Amino acid sequence: MALAPDELAHTLGTGLLSFPVTHFTPDLAFDEAAYREHLSWLSGYDVAGLFAAGGTGEGFSLRTDEIDTVVRVAVDEIGGKVPVLAPATGGTAVAVAQARAAEAAGADGILLFPPYLTEAGQRGLVEHVSAVCRATSLGVIAYSRANAILGDVAVAEAADRNANLIGLKDGVGNVEAMTRTYARVGDRLLYVGGLPTAETFALPLLQLGVTTYSSAIFNFVPEFAVGFYQDVRRQDLEAVYRKLNDFVLPYLDIRDRERGYAVSIIKGGLAAIGRPAGPVRPPLTDLTEQDVSDLKILIDKIS
Repeated sequence: MALAPDELAHTLGTGLLSFPVTHFTPDLAFDEAAYREHLSWLSGYDVAGLFAAGGTGEGFSLRTDEIDTVVRVAVDEIGGKVPVLAPATGGTAVAVAQARAAEAAGADGILLFPPYLTEAGQRGLVEHVSAVCRATSLGVIAYSRANAILGDVAVAEAADRNANLIGLKDGVGNVEAMTRTYARVGDRLLYVGGLPTAETFALPLLQLGVTTYSSAIFNFVPEFAVGFYQDVRRQDLEAVYRKLNDFVLPYLDIRDRERGYAVSIIKGGLAAIGRPAGPVRPPLTDLTEQDVSDLKILIDKIS
């Protein structure tokens, strides 16, 4: 049985959040067996929630029926052990349909992505969030980024209108904007760090109420990722900056070699540790052999 929205918010706020890749065969079909094996491995570590078919999971490249399949597999494999959240993507009508499908599949919550392609004002974004919240009894986290950046007034209005809006995932990293939002809305919502390689921003954002974040590197260095999160929550500056210098910052240098590598590098990391997840789907491109080799050297240093 799915967690109630308030229970889900509390649970997610207590630990690191996992965003697993979606496994593909060489011909880019969903590889269910490999995906199940990966989820089973990750669920053995201390995480507070798993987001199926999210950004790291290439949800943007999945058909609606594939998203439903991936969510159902995740619920079947680890549901009950770790809360499973599903994506709601695209325009409002599509996002509403996906939210309803996720509830039917047994997911515990929804991560609402920005609408596809079009720009919208704050009033329209509040309506978009509200439509999805009305369509489900599950807890909903709104992802603020790209063409759907929610200002503090809009966040407050959406929270007032929708009891099951439980969180805001920040994909912008604007300190003033987050300060305004937290000052206005306070602990009514859970705040999730959602910038690429969120570990880089975890310590400063903690001071703004962002108590957890989406860890992509958890896919291939889970012990390091969990330990880093614990250091952040303890505000152990020496440990955080040591690990930033030892791994995270050199990792960013590889990630920044090509656009789209923020996702591709995670599958590269899995290849480097001998747990391949298959290729990424276009328009993303896989890491080069040299990129994977350089990444493996970094991983070996912290293993």
